[in-house]
Amino acid sequence: MEETKQTNNSAHPLIVLTFIISLSSLGLGVYNYYNNGSITNYNYSNDGNSLNFEAGSIAEVANKVSDSVVSITTEIRTKSWFGTESTSSAAGTGFILTDTGYIMTNKHVVENAKNVNVTLNNGKIYKNVTIVGTDPLNDSAILKVDNPEGFKPVTLGDSKTINIGQQVIVIGNALGEYSNSVTSGIISGTGRELVASDSTGAAYEQLTDMLQTDAAINGGNSGGPIVNAAGEVIGIATAYASSSQTVGFAIPIANVKGLINNVIETGKFERAILGIQYNVITPEFAEKNDLPVNYGAYVYSKNESAVVKGGAADEAGIKNGDIILEINGVKIGKAGSLSTLVGEYKVNDEINVKIYRSGKEIVLKARLKAYKE
Repeated sequence: MEETKQTNNSAHPLIVLTFIISLSSLGLGVYNYYNNGSITNYNYSNDGNSLNFEAGSIAEVANKVSDSVVSITTEIRTKSWFGTESTSSAAGTGFILTDTGYIMTNKHVVENAKNVNVTLNNGKIYKNVTIVGTDPLNDSAILKVDNPEGFKPVTLGDSKTINIGQQVIVIGNALGEYSNSVTSGIISGTGRELVASDSTGAAYEQLTDMLQTDAAINGGNSGGPIVNAAGEVIGIATAYASSSQTVGFAIPIANVKGLINNVIETGKFERAILGIQYNVITPEFAEKNDLPVNYGAYVYSKNESAVVKGGAADEAGIKNGDIILEINGVKIGKAGSLSTLVGEYKVNDEINVKIYRSGKEIVLKARLKAYKE
């Protein structure tokens, strides 16, 4: 796997390890980001993840963000074993990225959809919404509404600085029926890895570097925002364990920032990648494999070269056996996995990659390329 670890309103539950995860087409589904296609108000001096909700502030933040959260309904066409077609409806959630009509959601919310409709918090409905693209490496998708009126973009935060135990809220179309429902909780963990399948067991997806929260996530919340006390979106609700709605999972927002920027600036749905296979280094992995460091990404593949020929890593001089320690000065680990840290950047962005090789730390420059199937 490239750029990943080696490793009728009806839901399609997903199995995660020993959990059942709802990652379905009934979906689980202060930086002002984009206005008229350009970035505004990136205030990097303040970290919204350091704030806590105070008395009454959950309502205040929820009211602020709710106008940026949309309900998504789809018609899905499926084929039976006998070749006959049937159409069913499903529901999920999304959030507004720009006042020009771009919306973020989960891939599984809109996958195989015949028609996609979006309903704003004020009840206005947009029909036959365009699916700009779905991410082949993560459960994310971007939609585009034509001729939007009064779209209020969310504020995107920084998932790299998330603290375990910090307070968050989730806003979404609960159970596909109750739009803009708000639940609250904390970040229970980061860097979670899980394998999910639908209720038939036929479709599996590996999700890595996920946020875990005990804020209730349920069918219909998929694609909805995980929001910190500053009102910033720091994750995308994606899955929950059916055995416990206090075990939910979200994609860190860093993972899709580059994808968002790429779509809005170029119109192309492209994910930037280094072009490698790697193993996440934990203290246990480092000890077992006698590595000199206990964090980072070990460039390795058992059966083939771990570096894609002609890819960004190859052209930068990254080799099999290298250990990637940092991306643009951010250490791999608590801030996110290699794929998440690279996910902040666009195709053709140049990044600094610190590696460990033969007892030395070296910084290489890599110009990111687009993922291709």
